[in-house]
Amino acid sequence: MLCALSVAGLRSVSPAQQYDPTLFAEMRWRQIGPFRGGRTVAAVGVPGHPTVLYIGVNNGGVWRSRDYGRTWTPIFDDQPTGSIGAIAVAPSDPRTIYVGSGEGLQRPDLSVGDGVFKSTDGGATWRHVGLADGLQIPAIVVDPRDPNRVFVAVLGQPYGPSVERGVYRSLDGGATWQKVLEKDENTGAVDLAFGPTNSQTVFAVLWAARQAPWEIGSSWTLSASNGLYRSTDGGTTWRQIGTGLPGAAEGLGRIGLATSQSAPTRMYAVVGATKGGGLYRSDDGGEGWRIANADEHLWGRDGDFNEVKVDPSNPDVVYVANVVTWQSLDGGHTFTAFRGAPGGDDYHRLWIDPGDPAVILLAGDQGAVVTVNGGETWSSWYNQPTAQFYHVATDRRFPYWVYGGQQESGSVGIVSRGNDGQITFREWHPVGAEEYGYIAPDPLHPTIVYGGRVTRFDWSTGQVQDVSPEPVRAGKYRWVRTMPLLFSPLDPHVLYFGANVLFQTSDGGDGWRTISPDLTRSTYAVPENLGAFASLDPEKGKHRGVIYTVAPSPRKAGLLWVGTDDGLIHVTHNEGRTWTDVTPAALTPWSKVSLLEASRFDTLVAYAAVNRFRLADLRPHVYRTGDGGRSWTEIVRGLPANAVVNAVREDPARRGLLYAGTERGVYVSFDDGGHWQTVRLNLPPTSVRDLVVHDSDLVVGTHGRGFWILDDITPLRQAAEAAAAPDAYLYRPAGAVRVRWNENTDTPLPIDEPVGKNPPDGAMIDYYLPRAGGPVALEILDRSGTVVRRFSSADTVPPRDSGLNIPDWWMRPSPILGSGAGMHRFVWDLHYPPPAALHHEYPIAAVYHDTPREPRGPWVLPGRYTVRLTVDGRTFTRGLSVTMDPRVAAAPRALDRQLALALRVVDALRRDSTALVALRGLRSALGQARGHAGAAGLATVLDSLDRQAAALESGDAGLTRLNGRLVELYGVIEGADVDPPTRVAAAVREWLGVLATRQAEEGALERRFRSLSARLQ
Repeated sequence: MLCALSVAGLRSVSPAQQYDPTLFAEMRWRQIGPFRGGRTVAAVGVPGHPTVLYIGVNNGGVWRSRDYGRTWTPIFDDQPTGSIGAIAVAPSDPRTIYVGSGEGLQRPDLSVGDGVFKSTDGGATWRHVGLADGLQIPAIVVDPRDPNRVFVAVLGQPYGPSVERGVYRSLDGGATWQKVLEKDENTGAVDLAFGPTNSQTVFAVLWAARQAPWEIGSSWTLSASNGLYRSTDGGTTWRQIGTGLPGAAEGLGRIGLATSQSAPTRMYAVVGATKGGGLYRSDDGGEGWRIANADEHLWGRDGDFNEVKVDPSNPDVVYVANVVTWQSLDGGHTFTAFRGAPGGDDYHRLWIDPGDPAVILLAGDQGAVVTVNGGETWSSWYNQPTAQFYHVATDRRFPYWVYGGQQESGSVGIVSRGNDGQITFREWHPVGAEEYGYIAPDPLHPTIVYGGRVTRFDWSTGQVQDVSPEPVRAGKYRWVRTMPLLFSPLDPHVLYFGANVLFQTSDGGDGWRTISPDLTRSTYAVPENLGAFASLDPEKGKHRGVIYTVAPSPRKAGLLWVGTDDGLIHVTHNEGRTWTDVTPAALTPWSKVSLLEASRFDTLVAYAAVNRFRLADLRPHVYRTGDGGRSWTEIVRGLPANAVVNAVREDPARRGLLYAGTERGVYVSFDDGGHWQTVRLNLPPTSVRDLVVHDSDLVVGTHGRGFWILDDITPLRQAAEAAAAPDAYLYRPAGAVRVRWNENTDTPLPIDEPVGKNPPDGAMIDYYLPRAGGPVALEILDRSGTVVRRFSSADTVPPRDSGLNIPDWWMRPSPILGSGAGMHRFVWDLHYPPPAALHHEYPIAAVYHDTPREPRGPWVLPGRYTVRLTVDGRTFTRGLSVTMDPRVAAAPRALDRQLALALRVVDALRRDSTALVALRGLRSALGQARGHAGAAGLATVLDSLDRQAAALESGDAGLTRLNGRLVELYGVIEGADVDPPTRVAAAVREWLGVLATRQAEEGALERRFRSLSARLQ
């Protein structure tokens, strides 16, 4: 059944519910990791500057290293795309860099780009310079003597025909472009090279390839359109060359090209072909070729690989990148493994330093690595947060863990909050699932995680068990890379798994039952975007799809929505006994239903994210039904025209608040999809493949930048109220957990070690000011109305502690209450004001730019507090709930006793400080008294009094030393969330007794001085 479809642009709609982004502008995404690299196909160094290297990551942007790959810094994060296929540095001006966007591969999980970008200041700033419709740019070369003369290989649309394909030339630095080599709408350019001694000689490779909408058996090439070309007049005219290379009759595929600097007529080519594939060698500048090595390890999988490079100083030293990187020392006749690992590292790009061939940058599916000694040792790819995820899931532990299958690497379980103030390599681990699978944490058993197709991982043992419904795939069911796997939101025993049928288990995979027939299309017309490639399909369009998404209802047992990758949606109301086809009429075959979401508020409401990218359709498609699937409305107003939608999720707390994960970032709708607006904020440009709401956090899985969390989405949930407020607005806080932010007791990690960021240290308090005004005050009150903490925009930043022997970069900046126009996020650290300590320290377990000054005030107790905001004389209040870290076993009364004891020491420190101030005043007065005219006869007495005061101030038993002892005792009390031992309480009594004695001594000195003063009158 094809359901009626109403298009949002054609129906009557209410006024747009898009809100001023300043209402939530100070929210920030934080990256949690993991730091394990993802697929990287662009890599280049800078001749003459061997430490400077650049890489381009698929959906991860452009990164630069200035230390041979020890650390990497993103330099492209303010641009509209992160899909990178090529980088070129102008040899004559290393500050001029060109970036080609779009991956330039043939794969089922591509992202396209926006053309060519250019920097003339070494990557500090960028501007777009054209070819936006090229979509994929796998190669760029820049004239060695002229930074404005550039050639670009444009591969074009990977899933359909496109006009902007071929080789383009610019003579003015990208201001204008001329297509200088083309064939047809199906054939693009994939590789380029200059002649080694003459940049008027240019080589180019054309390649016609197409990916079909289905996943298995979906990659084809038009061999007659592929080939190697040469121009000898600077790219104006071209001639096909390559005598001796395979041709159309041999099924010629992709060609990878290399020239030799030390032997200009020597060239190598890695050639894919159904017959005659291999490494070829030319000794006459590319005119004639002979096979040097036919080993398929060098040239197989030419849709992914075909990279060959020559040592700049020796034409017989050749490198070929494939699943393994290979090295030949004899001109390609024999090869040995240069770098690789079981499972396949899958290398794509090599750069060899022309000044020192022992320096090699190697990029692949695992990220980028560097050797400076010819391959003896390498840098790590565990310093690049460029993981590619397909889906994201969270569990119910505290702190919660985030899960996903990482393309090219395996799977990841990573904590959302590290115990050591940051998220380190200690706090993530594989969870036994394959690289592209769903992950489903068991809601009843926190140590059990299901994943992939299907495995069962146990955190307590680390063991992985296969619990698939078909342990040995014999063809009974259809499987693809990404299969839905998730628990029922109503029955935590029930786990669903989709193939071409829907499976269900209630016993952890020991037994499975099928609860649906084959829910995919049985017949369909061949998609038009295959065009000339359709005749190459051996199954002639008879491919079948699979279930790609499953959405159990959170409100009604037995209600399930199922979507397929070939474009169908079905619903059941009785746990699969009967199914109804409710597919929107607009979903043509192979319109992949990427994700379905069943509403938490209404059983008749569901949402569908539809990805038609593999039908050569880059437009966004999101559908909503309000009548159980009988009719659907497309809801895409406000989404960019090229924002392919991968996921749509409903906020569990606010009806009508939706989130969309797209190839262009994250978008939010405040009116049930009627209108969308970006919530990119500081999120880098990347493909967002999935997102989930965990309590008050929005968690996204990107396909190139790992996991990110938008902490506390309160401003999004309350945007309507904030927008309607006549004046300032204090958002209702989401609540806070009293948790110790950094439990590390050892030396800190070096600042160049890769780490993820912890959530803010305390309660996030958000407010909005429509205009800049006078001072702003924020107070926290307890249940009795007593002010626990007060902050003001007029507060001054405390001066840096003198005498500290640490660099400033470890220190956490002092919180400043904002008073400018817009949204502000202030973090209260859940402490009382700091005690009156004479000396402050920063703990050895420091965190870069985020180490608080100690001692801090006592922890507040869990309970209800009131936040009071005062702006221009007007007061706003909200309740704030503080709960205890659920891992802490201390009873409330124990925490009460801890706080009471801590406050006694805080008061003692106050009294000690007050006594010291008085004592220093006394010593100043004593100094003045010595100069008094009548003091001659009292000099001995005054000197004795001053010696006693000095000893009381700074002697071994003085008030200064006592202040330090009290701070030490305070640290013992506040060091852990436990009931203070009786010995600590006894120590408090003892030291308070010492303080009382010292105060009495100080008072006695003051009284004695007053009596002496009378004699000086």
